[in-house]
Amino acid sequence: MTRPLLRNPTSRHTRAGAAGFTLLEVMIAIAIFVIVAAMAMGGYNELSKQSTIIDESTARVRSIQTTVQRLSQDFAAIEPRPVREPLGEALENALRADARTQQIATLTRAGWTNPAGVPRSTLQRVSWRMENKQLIREYWVVLDRTLTAEPVETVMLDSVESVSLRFMDNTRTWHQQWPPLGSSGPDIMRMRPIAVEITLELTDWGKIVRLVEVSG
Repeated sequence: MTRPLLRNPTSRHTRAGAAGFTLLEVMIAIAIFVIVAAMAMGGYNELSKQSTIIDESTARVRSIQTTVQRLSQDFAAIEPRPVREPLGEALENALRADARTQQIATLTRAGWTNPAGVPRSTLQRVSWRMENKQLIREYWVVLDRTLTAEPVETVMLDSVESVSLRFMDNTRTWHQQWPPLGSSGPDIMRMRPIAVEITLELTDWGKIVRLVEVSG
């Protein structure tokens, strides 16, 4: 007579237990996942921070380069063209500059491009000034402006500690302002230097010096 096979309940429970996870194993897996996620998040935050620093540094370099280039272009293209003052018939010098004042320099420059063919002069009246550690460039769409003519203003650079200018005359003598002290004569309104030294002192970059030769 054949005996029926008896099932082993212990063996069945063992196989069922081997197929799943214990609570301890699940908790360990969760803990490992949390640690890995925290490390990944920290790495991502650091990468994002470094990317932001690089972007800000690149933007700062671009602003400095643009400002120095624009300053150089303006002073290199000084034209001996006085302009009429907004009030009355008196004239302003083609170049009037004193970096010790808030209004650093006001000048007439050539080479104002006109790709749209607008009926206007290729000469431009430009002013540079300092305000709250910002270097600001202004220009007017007409040379002989009135009180109603508002300038177009652009903040070129911030974190500027100081701006200093020196002007070389025809005798190769340097002056801190223009026209030079003691200048006189009928041509004083049209006087131009032969070279301009521009010094920017920035909070983060220190001093930047640029020597510009005036055209003509």
